[in-house]
Amino acid sequence: MSQVIPQSSDPTIRYLSTTLAYDRWSAVYDTDGNFLQALDTIEMKVLMPRMLKVLESDVSLYPQPWTLVDLGCGTGRNTGTLLEVQGAKSVIGLDLSPGMLGVARERLQSFNANAKLKLEVYDMLRESSPPECAIGADAVVSTLVIEHVPADVFFATVAKILKPGGILLLTNMHSEMGRISQAGFIDPKTGEKIRPTSYSHSVAELEVAASKNGFEVLGQIEERGVDQSTVAVLGQRSEKWVGITVWFGGILRKGA
Repeated sequence: MSQVIPQSSDPTIRYLSTTLAYDRWSAVYDTDGNFLQALDTIEMKVLMPRMLKVLESDVSLYPQPWTLVDLGCGTGRNTGTLLEVQGAKSVIGLDLSPGMLGVARERLQSFNANAKLKLEVYDMLRESSPPECAIGADAVVSTLVIEHVPADVFFATVAKILKPGGILLLTNMHSEMGRISQAGFIDPKTGEKIRPTSYSHSVAELEVAASKNGFEVLGQIEERGVDQSTVAVLGQRSEKWVGITVWFGGILRKGA
């Protein structure tokens, strides 16, 4: 069973609700040298084409144009990529943080004239139903998000969003890293270390939760660690994680 990562007794760390933490993080989220985000961006260059290949492989199940959802879209890092998918009819970015969505709106302003983009505040822990515009989606992308949500809640939510047979692209911090650390940042205004609520999910636990909610893994869940050869690419902050598995990701499908 996935467990909430306990709060540290370190007085220099301040814990906030996930919404408030990400509201504050939004000002520096894309510039604070987060190596896990950098690794995730690299891996998405492989996972995103894999997801699109699945959608393109069965025109009877996934007729174009598609509805694509970025669940926990943050500052729109992946939302912009989804907007460039030729087969997309609508792209919906959902996030619990108004601050993060504000950055996403600015980042994606070149797409504002495009009617297929929608950004909405949505907190899966507080709202039982996803926004109507997201329901029946062909695919959901959710990267570095499930760390902040119980696994059963996450997969039940994605199941409500996806149509039968719909595809989920999922990535997250690996539990080997999660046992040592968790998401967080240093607020440049106060110097405080800010952390939201986080859960430690092992790959095995997530696969069980996914299966309980009607999902199957397509292929396998990939796992990535840090070694000396990747430090130059991921940045100085990754060096202390050499030898640790820090990331996993894969493609899942909801039952038809």
